[in-house]
Amino acid sequence: MKRTHLFGLLAVLFGVAGCASFQAAGEAQRGRPQLIFGDPKVALAHFQRASELDSGYVKRFRAFDEGVWTYVGRANYAAGRLPEARQALDRAISMNRNDNLARLYLGLVLTKGEDRTAGLREIEGGMKGIYNDLEYITANTHYGQFWDPRREIRSEIETNLRLISGKDADLKRIVENGEWVGRSLEEEADRAQRDEREDQTRDGDNGRR
Repeated sequence: MKRTHLFGLLAVLFGVAGCASFQAAGEAQRGRPQLIFGDPKVALAHFQRASELDSGYVKRFRAFDEGVWTYVGRANYAAGRLPEARQALDRAISMNRNDNLARLYLGLVLTKGEDRTAGLREIEGGMKGIYNDLEYITANTHYGQFWDPRREIRSEIETNLRLISGKDADLKRIVENGEWVGRSLEEEADRAQRDEREDQTRDGDNGRR
């Protein structure tokens, strides 16, 4: 009887956790368009709600993972709330050292603040990680062909890495380029998913002929 009760309790707990994670995913998905194209404060409200529902939620794309605290940090950054952005991004990195978008945006926060040396180091590390991830999936996976097919994101990263390593770093341009890379990568995730889905549909149609 006790064992049955325990199993029942565990089933309820897993069900509640699964429901919270599902709801967090919905909130994060609603926040993403606002982060890219709309109002960062609206995006922030969605991401904060997602973090309350599931503080460990991760949006998994083919090329990278993006945790909920990265989204919270990015929305705070876009809204000009740099201390709050740093706090969220530090938390994101503590949960996943390989979250390259979190490192990129932490670098942007630091560069806009007083620690520019550390900021440039984080921007460089985040961009190198993003670049390497794109290079890897392009060379080693079928779906890599749908990510950054014209190498626009990687070309911008190459430009920014040269700027960072230059004698007199143009901080304004480095920050602008970093923001462009972050925004473009988020958009690219949706485009790549759409193009891969359309490719699979075409393959299915051809197979039925």
